[in-house]
Amino acid sequence: MLLSAPILPSPNTADHMGSYGPAFYQSYDASGQFTHEFDGEQIFSVDLKNEEVVWRLPEFGGFARSDFQRGLMSISMIRAHLDILVERSNRTRAVSEPPRVTVLPKSRVELGKPNVLICIVDDIFPPVINITWLRNSQPVTKGVTQTSFYSQPNHRFQKFHYLTFVPSAEDVYDCKVEHWGLDEPLLQHWEPQVLTPPPDTLETLICGLGLVLGFIGCLLGTVLMITGTRMLSIRR
Repeated sequence: MLLSAPILPSPNTADHMGSYGPAFYQSYDASGQFTHEFDGEQIFSVDLKNEEVVWRLPEFGGFARSDFQRGLMSISMIRAHLDILVERSNRTRAVSEPPRVTVLPKSRVELGKPNVLICIVDDIFPPVINITWLRNSQPVTKGVTQTSFYSQPNHRFQKFHYLTFVPSAEDVYDCKVEHWGLDEPLLQHWEPQVLTPPPDTLETLICGLGLVLGFIGCLLGTVLMITGTRMLSIRR
């Protein structure tokens, strides 16, 4: 499906975007992307602005072949047809949609053990966005990676940002998202929710249960002794 929609870098100008299947081109910043997928998973993407192949995982480059030229040709074809599409749409402006942001850890959080935070940004339109990691309100650049844009069935886009970190009770994190669909930057907060029981909790619990059971045993023994003595006195 080929479509066109405006991208609004400022109130007085309008840039446009065209997409067809796995490829898109936008006149804003003269950028575009071609995506190669297999079985629903992205294998690599071709970036027009940097003219390079971006592998979804580094390991994919060892056994898969990238079709770099085909990617550039697909983007160029969309670019050539974009002006026609804009005219046919009467240059009607589309609305910039606010994205949805979710932050979650890759694995179960344990303080002091390395982990990865994942910032998932869904329903991006247009595909122009700034995503930043913050630790204790300060920007973080070390250990940060990201994916290219993934196409979604609703003609919007998805993007993943990763942050390698070591969980600490003192540190809190935010995924900061800036997009034309937002009135102000969106901060999706995350902090470790780890319950750390005090030392020797289990041992203390077992000891307490032992004392309670011992007390109940002594009480029952005393009651039985008193009852037995009274019964013996009555028989005499």
